[in-house]
Amino acid sequence: MQTETQTITPAPTMMPGFITVTEAAATKIKELLSEEGKAESGLRVFVQGGGCSGFQYGLMIEEGGAGVGDQAYESNGVKLFVDPVSVSYLKGAEVDFVDTITGGGFTIKNPNATSTCGCGQSFNA
Repeated sequence: MQTETQTITPAPTMMPGFITVTEAAATKIKELLSEEGKAESGLRVFVQGGGCSGFQYGLMIEEGGAGVGDQAYESNGVKLFVDPVSVSYLKGAEVDFVDTITGGGFTIKNPNATSTCGCGQSFNA
């Protein structure tokens, strides 16, 4: 009689506090997820090369949950997923939503940034 062995990969646990989401950003993210019919999804936060200062931030809806090597966090009821490369650049960062007379948008306040460009969309670490 042969027995079959299955490997079960546990779902990542949501850790608090690595990246925070302000209440304003959490409200907007939940609103966007609800509008898209993806209320159970989360937000992928990442850093990629580019921009006038060397790195730029990226935010996107993540439907598939954590990928291989991703860190999963939760802040103000929002699931966040960060890839292994971006983790070191985003420690202590805060995702905010700012609504001004000229429009609204997400911003990232990053204590690891040594300089930023004038538009605030890229940084150097």
